[in-house]
Order: sequence, then structure tokens, then C-alpha cells
Amino acid sequence: MIPQIDKVLYATDLGEQTQPVFARAVSLARLYKAKLLMVHVVEPLGVTANSIIETYLPEESVVKIQEKSGMTLVMDKVRHQLQEFAKEQLKEEKPEQVPVIEVHVALGKPSREIMRIAEENHVGVIVMGKSAHSFFGNTMMGTCARRVTRYSNTPVLLIPNNG
Repeated sequence: MIPQIDKVLYATDLGEQTQPVFARAVSLARLYKAKLLMVHVVEPLGVTANSIIETYLPEESVVKIQEKSGMTLVMDKVRHQLQEFAKEQLKEEKPEQVPVIEVHVALGKPSREIMRIAEENHVGVIVMGKSAHSFFGNTMMGTCARRVTRYSNTPVLLIPNNG
């Protein structure tokens, strides 16, 4: 039996080169008349970041940032940023050609959270940029993309997003 794709997960790092990846995800969602899940994962602050914050910010600011409410504010801002990005990218499109979009912002390790959201939502395909970097003339795939393609039970479509 041929699998049905009724949900497409678009994973974004909110980087500069996200437009070609988003366009491909929208195209797939249109093709399959699928819902588009926009996903961004906010990584928790590490030990170094916490040390810098504690050293250079007033104590009240440190407490606010380190409390859950501080991360909630960050995640709400990211959610709004994703909604605005989608609205801007799709403003020229006919309303009937714009897929239903659901925004997900999670806190954690990006590769794990992307796969978790894909599994929980029974996504048909994950679309993400490969975030290629060049070292000594060799192109290396980004860590998150490499982990998702290696460990995901959901098919992954990697789109070049390096300009």
C-alpha cells in the first residue's frame, strides 16, 4: 500500500537561508493537500551561557532568564517569528493554495525534538535544510540534519540551503 502524506514537517533553525527549504515544504504540502507543521527547537542554555549571564547581568535578570517563564517568553517570541515568516513568504499566494500551518516550538535537543514531534503527529515527511559547511573543500552536512536522517523513522527530504 502506498503511504499517504497528510502532514509535512518543516524544521527550521531560523537561519538566513530558510526560504528555499520553506518553499519546498509548502510545495509538498500543496501537492499532497497536507497540513504543514513548522518546527523550531530552542536549545536550553548550557553551562557556559549560564556563567556568562550570571557574570554580566543583574541578579533579577538572571533569575528571570533561568526560570521557566524566561524560556516561555523566548519560545513565544520564536512562535510569533515563525508565524510572521510564513505570512510574509505566502503573502503573494492565492488563499486556496496556502496549506494549513501549525507552528510548534519546543525546548530541547533539535534532532530529538524534531523526531519526537514527527512521531507524535504521524508526519509523512520531514523537510529540512542540510546546513552544509565546507571544510578543506569538503562539504559537511549539519549535525542536526545528519542525526535526523540517520535515526528518524520518518522519511527526510534534505534541501540545500547554503545559497
